[in-house]
Amino acid sequence: MFIHNLNYSLKTLLKNKILIFWTFAFPIILGTFFKMAFSNIENSEKLDIIDIAIIENDEFKNSDVFKESFKTLSDESNKDRLFNTKYVDEEKAKEMLKNDEITGYLILEDEPKIIVNTSGINETILNYVVEEIAQSETIMQNIAQKKIQDAISGTIQFNSYDVLYDNIYNEVTNIIKENSEANIEDISNSNLSYTMIEFYTLIAMACLYGGILGMVAINQNLPNMSNNGKRVAMSPTPKYKVVFSSVLASYIIQLIGIALLFVYTIFVLDVDYGTNLSLIILLAVVGCLAGLSLGVAVATIFKANDNFKTGIVISFTMFGCFLSGMMGITMKYIVDKNIPILNKLNPASMITDGFYSLYYYDTLDRYYFNIISLLIFAFVMIGISTISLRRQKYDNI
Repeated sequence: MFIHNLNYSLKTLLKNKILIFWTFAFPIILGTFFKMAFSNIENSEKLDIIDIAIIENDEFKNSDVFKESFKTLSDESNKDRLFNTKYVDEEKAKEMLKNDEITGYLILEDEPKIIVNTSGINETILNYVVEEIAQSETIMQNIAQKKIQDAISGTIQFNSYDVLYDNIYNEVTNIIKENSEANIEDISNSNLSYTMIEFYTLIAMACLYGGILGMVAINQNLPNMSNNGKRVAMSPTPKYKVVFSSVLASYIIQLIGIALLFVYTIFVLDVDYGTNLSLIILLAVVGCLAGLSLGVAVATIFKANDNFKTGIVISFTMFGCFLSGMMGITMKYIVDKNIPILNKLNPASMITDGFYSLYYYDTLDRYYFNIISLLIFAFVMIGISTISLRRQKYDNI
């Protein structure tokens, strides 16, 4: 009887076109729109190599910090190369800037001086790098002065001063070479992208939309909701078997929908979920259970028609996805900062936070915390549903 009801529930749910749309089609359509909308934004924001010039005067030649820094940042063998640097005289630099061949040029006098025509992201980056290098040079000079003072204050032979200064110079030069890289690098591609944030929330939404399946599965077995529920109530078959087989059927369909979404996003939309795909799938499976339990709870708690219950599940899902960053990537941070308890109770936020933890952290502590939180949410919803079902009584059917 269990297998028979499982097969019957699978066929019934798969014939429901509205359910198939929300479970299979809508996440795929939304994912396609996300890819179309955000991929161009990321390409336009990618950090390109910046063309600059440096006036090769005596001040620059005598500054090991600036020479080593720009040598590193302009090295063609470096995949994170930031600058395409040309070493010219001042007249040539002015001409290149006038012809828009370079973003700006650097001239070292008493203070580093940057000459640009306009203000923009490239000009800001150049200014930032120069300021960082200048600070590094000041630090290196302070180190050198301290070492000279410490050495002179000790016991030193009169004829060893030349050797002393040579040793200090070599030591400080080594420090410069090890520490002179400006603290800036292109992480525009390696950082978590807009598209990935949206796809994380898309997976969360698809998991919670499974609640519609759970809601319909329960409604089919409630005497006040369907003719099939009346027959179930009158049959000698244990009710828990009928309900469990119906819920299991909806869970299987939900997992198929999530699997199709992963296949489509990975092989068609070329979404890279990282190297922890097995953990991502596990998180989605547990998220589906949380979504299913939500639908079951809505079906048992609210005494209303299918449309009203469907509206509740969709509204809860979309509001939860909104708080987790679907409609604005900063929303999750705002909620975490101002009302952290809200995201602690939000299953959509638990799912997306689990994805973030796999991306940002080397350990899996936070990931498993979100897995456990989702399981607790699911068991609480199932517990509420069980209590609600047991209390339901009908004077007549």
